[in-house]
Amino acid sequence: MMKGKIIVVGIGPGSKDDITPAVVSALGVADVVVGYHYYFQFVQAYVSPECQCVDTGMKKERERAQQAFDLAEQGKTVVVMSSGDAGIYGMAPLICEMASERDSDIDIEVLPGISAFQKAASLLGAPVGHDFCVISLSDLMTPWEKIERRIHAAAEADFVTAIYNPKSNGRYWQLYRLKEIFLQWRDGNTPVGYVHQAGREEEKVCVTTLKDFDPEDVDMFTVVLIGNSQSYEWHGKMVTPRGYKRAQAPSQPPRGEEKSHPDGNASHSTLHASRSSLPLGETGRGPGQSIMMESFRRIRSELSNLEVPLWKLWPMIHAIHTTADFEMENLLYSDENAVPKIFEAMKDGRVSCIITDVTMAASGIRKVACQRYGIEVKCYLQDERVADMAASQNITRSQAGIRLAVEEHPDALFVFGNAPTALMELCDLMRKGKAHPVGIVAAPVGFVHVCESKYMVKSFLHVPKLIIEGRKGGSNIAATLVNSILAWDDAQELKPGRDV
Repeated sequence: MMKGKIIVVGIGPGSKDDITPAVVSALGVADVVVGYHYYFQFVQAYVSPECQCVDTGMKKERERAQQAFDLAEQGKTVVVMSSGDAGIYGMAPLICEMASERDSDIDIEVLPGISAFQKAASLLGAPVGHDFCVISLSDLMTPWEKIERRIHAAAEADFVTAIYNPKSNGRYWQLYRLKEIFLQWRDGNTPVGYVHQAGREEEKVCVTTLKDFDPEDVDMFTVVLIGNSQSYEWHGKMVTPRGYKRAQAPSQPPRGEEKSHPDGNASHSTLHASRSSLPLGETGRGPGQSIMMESFRRIRSELSNLEVPLWKLWPMIHAIHTTADFEMENLLYSDENAVPKIFEAMKDGRVSCIITDVTMAASGIRKVACQRYGIEVKCYLQDERVADMAASQNITRSQAGIRLAVEEHPDALFVFGNAPTALMELCDLMRKGKAHPVGIVAAPVGFVHVCESKYMVKSFLHVPKLIIEGRKGGSNIAATLVNSILAWDDAQELKPGRDV
């Protein structure tokens, strides 16, 4: 039998003008063309009438490769298609891997194609004029922890960075996290370009800045390019010089250093005065409150940064007081004015219930303060319906508790001090429009899915949030952050412990 052959081709991003002559020739001599069914519309004009077309669905890459080898071993010339370039997140690596696994002697040829990021770059101008990298945000085959390390490395090393697979229905928060990381290393005015359906009829080209870039504007058919420190926008185009000829951007402040947030509202003012001149407030009404006030005074005197707005300082000191851990200065994330926004909702009667993921978090929330605003604290973990739901739906009990809670209290303040799966469940329900929290306190603790759950919730920009970033957290911290919200009236004088 005549020996067959496999030719792996990249058909470009979607336009017939972007298919190379070598690929057109290969399609013309193919006995069989194997590929994802969506791609055949771009190559039908080039295949012979006798050619067999084997189309498969999404995520069937391994099946395609196996079919290609089976057909080539029958003596056929088989073309395997990828969009863009077959070697960049395409079929070429899988075909070569499978050849090794099968110990196959089938001839394999790889023909390059114009990649999606190259097409997007040409439409954006000249954004890839210096060292660059390409990162896929899909975690189907790569753990998120490794992807995040690569993002940090690319941002720190000042690479122009192209982003593949930036977003999908189930992968919505990763691009927010990427933006957050890049803003640690790049100026907010760094140009960002993104192209939807590059080379196709639905093509859309946009140029913005890193600080104004909205992840909600992109989808899985979009390629995003982030400039380096030298990149600039010129007449709606992105330009990255071939060398570092202009002045370097200001160096990044050390991690953990806070940037000031001017606030014109006197009640939400920023702490600028020296430690010795800050008012402590009058003596507490009981020994418990007096001790807490003295503790707050000592904590405040040891803070590394005084340029902290009161809406962040108040919960920060509560968190440090509860843990004796000054790392909370860096770990506490707060949306702007999150505490006063949630407090005003409490005062206005828009919060009737606080939902916690575990009973320990509920037990630490001050009941006297809740009674003052007519708020009930509930945890569904011990609800008799939870065990049945968890078993029947193959989810954790904490997830089941949140599902029940959302059915009965979709507008509650949700508080998490233990279970990342519960926080992820709330995020999923918010994405589906079933949950509308007035606020979220996110402090799950542990090693599995903990960081990811916090990145997820951070992407809901319209919901005021307090988050303990990283692996740390716990029910005690979650409860104390809620208590800081309940006591916001006492923040201006830094007079904690009214309900102790």
